[in-house]
Amino acid sequence: MNSKTLLYIIKRILLAIFTVWVVITITFFVMHAVPGGPFVGEKATTPAVQAAMEAKYGLDKPVVEQYFTYLKDIVTKFDFGPSLKQRGREVISIIGDGLKTSAKLGVIAAAVATVIGVVLGAVAALRRNKLIDRIIMVFTTAFVSMPSFIIGALLLALFSVQLGWLPANGTSAAGLVLPIVTLALYPMAYITRLTRSSMLDVLGQDYIRTAKAKGVSGTRIIFGHALKNSLIPVLTYLGPMLAYIVTGSLVVEQIFAVPGIGRAFVSSITNRDYPMIMGTTIILAALIVVMNLVTDILYKVVDPRITLE
Repeated sequence: MNSKTLLYIIKRILLAIFTVWVVITITFFVMHAVPGGPFVGEKATTPAVQAAMEAKYGLDKPVVEQYFTYLKDIVTKFDFGPSLKQRGREVISIIGDGLKTSAKLGVIAAAVATVIGVVLGAVAALRRNKLIDRIIMVFTTAFVSMPSFIIGALLLALFSVQLGWLPANGTSAAGLVLPIVTLALYPMAYITRLTRSSMLDVLGQDYIRTAKAKGVSGTRIIFGHALKNSLIPVLTYLGPMLAYIVTGSLVVEQIFAVPGIGRAFVSSITNRDYPMIMGTTIILAALIVVMNLVTDILYKVVDPRITLE
């Protein structure tokens, strides 16, 4: 690793840290600016009890003081504090439990979307304007256009309600099939179109024509040159895609009752659970930032012609 690459990585890491700090700051002050509080809606809560609860969790202090205390706890102890609604549980513990399920869904859905998307995109490019190409493009256009909650509701109605093949909730292994399919369809369709477009561009390059003129076999041209070079745009999408699948599972986890981080995040907003809102926002933002950082660095591995600046 040369000095220029190392300097680039250091700059990107510092920028990533700054981005997460901005997210923390904006979320913290916007959250506290909204009228109301986490204990306002609780039954049989007198003003005295409410004041005591706020004092217990430090919510009676000035917002700026709360902010710096929160930052200090994160930096020094990686402590997001206790949940205000799930009494007796730490936020980091709740997030960890939810991430186990959400990460499993995300990784499997991303793998399925990538493999099928690349294969379909390559087939569509190699059979350009043929029937198979048009069929693939019709279906991928439909999947790209449909929001995940529509796809999830349709799959749920068909395979769980009408046919009864799969359970309607995601608390079992079989119950995770529909959420995985729902999360994978959009990125799979996008990767298919991306691979097709990129591969068509690569197949028209001079070095491909030169390889054909030299008598290089079609298989080697496709897999050794065309497909490899056409995957660079796909790689660009992979990092954000994985982050999107995990963070975009909020609605899907609600539809299929999956006990993941998305469901915990939605619940924390409804209950005004400040530490949970902050903790999940920070983790999800950090995931997106890290995935983008890893993707940028992998550019150099895939294509040595790319210069990191």
